[in-house]
Amino acid sequence: MPNKALQHFTLDLPQAQHGSVWVHACSMGEVASVTPLIEKLLQAGKPVHLTVVTRTGYAHAERLFKDNISKSWLPWDLPFLMARFVKHLQPSLLLLNETEFWPGMLKACKKQGVSVVGVNTRISDRSFPKYYKTRRLWKHWLDPISLFLAQSALDAERLADMGVPTSRIKVVGNLKFAIQAPKVDALQIRQMIDPSAQRPILIIASTHDDEEAQILSLLPEWQRIQPNLLTLIVPRHPERFNEVAKLLQKHAVPYTRYAQERTGNEAVVLIDTMGVLTKLYTIADLVFIGGSLVNIGGHNPLEPAICGRGVISGKHVQNFRAVYHDMQKQGAAIIVQDKAELHQAISRFLTKPQELQQLHAQAALFMHNQQQVLEHMWNEILPYLNHQA
Repeated sequence: MPNKALQHFTLDLPQAQHGSVWVHACSMGEVASVTPLIEKLLQAGKPVHLTVVTRTGYAHAERLFKDNISKSWLPWDLPFLMARFVKHLQPSLLLLNETEFWPGMLKACKKQGVSVVGVNTRISDRSFPKYYKTRRLWKHWLDPISLFLAQSALDAERLADMGVPTSRIKVVGNLKFAIQAPKVDALQIRQMIDPSAQRPILIIASTHDDEEAQILSLLPEWQRIQPNLLTLIVPRHPERFNEVAKLLQKHAVPYTRYAQERTGNEAVVLIDTMGVLTKLYTIADLVFIGGSLVNIGGHNPLEPAICGRGVISGKHVQNFRAVYHDMQKQGAAIIVQDKAELHQAISRFLTKPQELQQLHAQAALFMHNQQQVLEHMWNEILPYLNHQA
């Protein structure tokens, strides 16, 4: 991994093929969402350079692409640094993921004649009021972006409210729908997690502070209903792994960590390794998505859905509101208002496997019906790629 500080100040410029398609994605989640598009660019013979902001995002890109693309940290958004970076990179096109609007970056691209397309653009509930109050500035700053490919009609409406001409906005859907199920040996994963291959597996995914404590207060009752239940707790951020381990010890919950050998007596496996959650979904019987019992905004429910797993989530899902709305409508997701409703939902599915099977079947159907997003997005980007060819 290159030196982050040096690349922030363009003191260590990346080795990248001139004319590459520059893709910018902030963090691990954004890297994951833009992966199908990067793969399609590579299949079309287009070299790709990816910039990120977070360490988890960089590490995830390394795992996914290795040496198939060039990668670097995004420089600080100062005009002279961005101008130097863009001049060095000489990209043929910039694909800007979600809401990564950096005025210095956009100005540098405009000055050097680099076309910019916003892909998977969304304007969150939290950020929209700030954008709207400063919309005159954003109308000017966003002018270099030739086209915004918005996730939803609401995102398109908010872009227009910020001053972007409607002629430069198209709704194509959420690129996260384009994900593919992980190509893994589910039987081998199951054997590693549960050597007996008989225990029902509940995944508590992407948890944040206070969520694990709420879950652990409910766990004894779930184990009373299903004594053989094995719960996998997956904290969202690696710096919280040890904190969650201490919490398990405080609650006197028998547990092991991901890399430790299973005894068959543990109630919980603490998943303290990054990058394994998606493959664990292939062996899940029940999935709860965190960041939603507390007001974080929720996390991606499509990763379990592509594995044929419906999801349960708390009410704070504003980061994925449209996705959850559509999944609920299909019967592929359950939204609970609080800890008490979560307890009821998990308990019901533990005692009524036919309802759980129906939830999973609807998730598989939902994803089947959403697989055209990548093609729609590709068709919109293609003229810009061809123009640069």
